[in-house]
Amino acid sequence: MTDFIHVFQPPAEPGGPILLLLHGTGGNEHDLVPVAGLLLPGAGMLSPRGKVLERGMPRFFRRLAEGVFDIEDLKLRTAELADFVTASAAEHHFSTRDVTAVGFSNGANIAGALLLLRPGVLGGAVLIRAMVPLIPDTLPRMNATPVLIANGKMDPLVSAEETERLAALLRSAGADVTLSWQNSGHDLTERDVITAREWLAQRYAH
Repeated sequence: MTDFIHVFQPPAEPGGPILLLLHGTGGNEHDLVPVAGLLLPGAGMLSPRGKVLERGMPRFFRRLAEGVFDIEDLKLRTAELADFVTASAAEHHFSTRDVTAVGFSNGANIAGALLLLRPGVLGGAVLIRAMVPLIPDTLPRMNATPVLIANGKMDPLVSAEETERLAALLRSAGADVTLSWQNSGHDLTERDVITAREWLAQRYAH
């Protein structure tokens, strides 16, 4: 499991939630750590660095062009990440049911792939500026897994149609999807943090 450079911080309370932090292109394992404390105070953090380099910039999987993913590499990297999360859960004594992915851009896309290919690895997901990562051969049964999609109305990389396709795909697999439109482009904004914080607070209110 040490094949991912990563940061781990346990939750404040045993059995508390864990945020799986997945950075965007060119980010690293430290990028979203400051955000995590704002999103869900007291949550644990598992933040890996993507192992693929694109012109020296870390990513979680290869792409052939802007918005064109290397599907075979995506499947391989999704399996690696799923195994890493599962191994981390065993090592640090937390349940994957308590893991919520928080992904931005490339990180959101591999989080979406985790939901579609290895749904048992996540208890939920916050997908910020996400695209449809792939169409699986068989849709998983996601059993009302909570998913927040926060995409930008003015995003030059992710169209409204693409966003709606992603929401529809996840819903058809049984996910409980909340779609939140942000007045922004392809950037992580303060409004995204507020939206995700409110959604997470509602999810963990019980």
